Amino acid sequence: MEIHKSALVAYSAERMFDLIEAAEHYPTFLPWCAGATILARDDSVVIADIAVDYHGVRFSFTTRNPKRRPEWLAVTLERGPFRRFEGEWRLTPLAASACKIAFTFRYESGVALARTLAGPVFGRIANTFVDAFVARADQVFGTGLAPGGGGAATSITGA
Repeated sequence: MEIHKSALVAYSAERMFDLIEAAEHYPTFLPWCAGATILARDDSVVIADIAVDYHGVRFSFTTRNPKRRPEWLAVTLERGPFRRFEGEWRLTPLAASACKIAFTFRYESGVALARTLAGPVFGRIANTFVDAFVARADQVFGTGLAPGGGGAATSITGA
């Protein structure tokens, strides 16, 4: 499965990057996130354990995420129920207080149980990522209207 989503937001790339990179805060605003622990963090990478609980389907995974603040953060799987799990966030500054967020994500479930449970669940979750971070930015920074009306565009393709 492949997901592409983008949005124009009235927040700086730095602010949006910091929200996206701070996985330890995911449980406070992502309803499916049952827990998040940062295992390591420095200027070039963040490694996190994420626990998912979505309508009773539970699983966890670990990601290693190389980063270049404020414009790029990759998502790579270290451990979890996926055969393929990779993506990236690209943040393009448009003005001092506006940026474009582009999220691309590709995943494929591993074992049969993961294909029937974790894969479809994660597809629904991943499709809401950009909207969830924009809503979180509005909550943390105050409502910002995107330049030109804003909004998010989505493209989902099967693999």
